[in-house]
Amino acid sequence: MSESILRDLHSTRLDNGLRVLVRPIHTAPLVSVWCWYHVGSKNEGPGTTGISHFVEHMNFKGTEAISRENLKVWVERAGGTWNGYTWLDQTTYFETLAADSLDLALHIEAERMHACLYEPDEFESERTVVLAEMHGNRNDPQHELDIDLTAAAFRMHGYGWPTIGWQSDVETMDRQSLLDHYRRYYVPSNAIVVVAGDVDTVAAVDAVAARFGDIPAGDAGARPGIVEPLQHGERRGVLERPGTTGYLEVAFRAPAFADADFVPLLLADAVLSGGKGANLWSGGFGRNARTTSPLYAALIEPELVVSIGSALLPTEEPYLYSFSATLRDGVDHRRVEDALFVAFEGLGTDGVDDHGLTKAKNQVLASLAFESEQITQIAHQLGYYATIASLEDLDALPARVAATRADEVRRVAATVLSAETRTVGWVVPRGAA
Repeated sequence: MSESILRDLHSTRLDNGLRVLVRPIHTAPLVSVWCWYHVGSKNEGPGTTGISHFVEHMNFKGTEAISRENLKVWVERAGGTWNGYTWLDQTTYFETLAADSLDLALHIEAERMHACLYEPDEFESERTVVLAEMHGNRNDPQHELDIDLTAAAFRMHGYGWPTIGWQSDVETMDRQSLLDHYRRYYVPSNAIVVVAGDVDTVAAVDAVAARFGDIPAGDAGARPGIVEPLQHGERRGVLERPGTTGYLEVAFRAPAFADADFVPLLLADAVLSGGKGANLWSGGFGRNARTTSPLYAALIEPELVVSIGSALLPTEEPYLYSFSATLRDGVDHRRVEDALFVAFEGLGTDGVDDHGLTKAKNQVLASLAFESEQITQIAHQLGYYATIASLEDLDALPARVAATRADEVRRVAATVLSAETRTVGWVVPRGAA
């Protein structure tokens, strides 16, 4: 088993509430700085969907002390890379660059936290960019199917709308609303700064305090505790689109990462589709079935589908476990459904034996090790899991995988992969039966 991701980790909190995590890693003269905010699309509501994503875009447009050009140029001149993303539970930004440029990254993120400009012209320009991204997504039938299926699976919870938002909300959103969202959530008491790499722990904490310590704590306020109602029956939807290719997606309610059933379900997925890890930054939003998996044998070898993959994503609250397939031309969706559902039923009855479970565990443990090898990925994991659960939950993940029994996997598979709680979506080429 690989070493603990928490090895030599130092955790502290500044007087203004900012949590600071420093993980020294002296394998290369690099440092990765991530700034995490506990706000994502689930914090939105009708009329404001997409606002967290829009704010993320605006926070690359310059601050009081750093122009929009320098936000990019300074990092690249230091030989580094940078980016950010918004998702269900969080928004984050990072820079990975030479270790002696640590203060540069901290300067950028401290400015981003409290001094972004939101100039009116930039606001309207970026609205156009977001809408163009939205329209581009519509050209991908699988993406459109996933948006519609997720919306059908959730009736109340904020996980049900797309991170980019609904078009009408983005079109009508005003600049003041974005500023209010930014000022409420982009505050030290709602943030975590992660520093991982070739640094001295004490010096790194002091550097963070020097850049962030004087920023007012702020108050993101209480979070509404919305509990999605139980689903009592299958839900279905069909999209008709021009073209020749059909798609199928099936989703089930899945436990949150910290739930005891998450790891057994992760192993059930590994048995059925092949082992995956739990790092979204290294491609963890879903992967195609391995060639040695039962799902591959049931759907690809009989030439029912061109590809099929599954996704079980670690989230703060219960989300979805989903399967996506691209059909071969001329194959009826119902044949694919039937084959998929037979595979599900087998998994919950006699589809998990000790040999299959050992293979699944080895694949998952290897993936967990591989996806936490690089400095940027380690820093990501520390901030991501500190946001959605706890670092202890992350550290315990390999041991939980190793300790899970076959009967636990069968029980969770039978419970989750239920016809009563599934949502099914098709993309049918226009003109097909």
